[in-house]
Amino acid sequence: QVHLVESGGGLAQTGGSLRLSCTASEPTFYIYEMGWFRQAPGKDRKFVASVSPNGGQTNYVDSVKGRFTISRDNAKNTVYLQMNTLKPADTAVYYCAATKVVTNYIYDYDYWGQGTQVTVSS
Repeated sequence: QVHLVESGGGLAQTGGSLRLSCTASEPTFYIYEMGWFRQAPGKDRKFVASVSPNGGQTNYVDSVKGRFTISRDNAKNTVYLQMNTLKPADTAVYYCAATKVVTNYIYDYDYWGQGTQVTVSS
């Protein structure tokens, strides 16, 4: 069982930045593909970004490309999501998740954090 804990959410203004962190309890964190997802009020949870186990490959949903950066530090069992040029449409609860397969498909992710709220004011 992998326990994931997110932090770093909060309130930002349009055009501002936030960095989310997600720390895993699992000592074999380095074998997991890690993803970030978000869920806006009344909407389904959707893929935002993912990073391969060694950090060499990343994927993003089109709406965040050029603004968000996913990265990981396997020595710290932590994955990050740097969010720049934030927009009100980025407002959501952000979740990190882990899987042993290379995927952006939400149902392939086995372990989930509790989520952290990001609110972007206009």
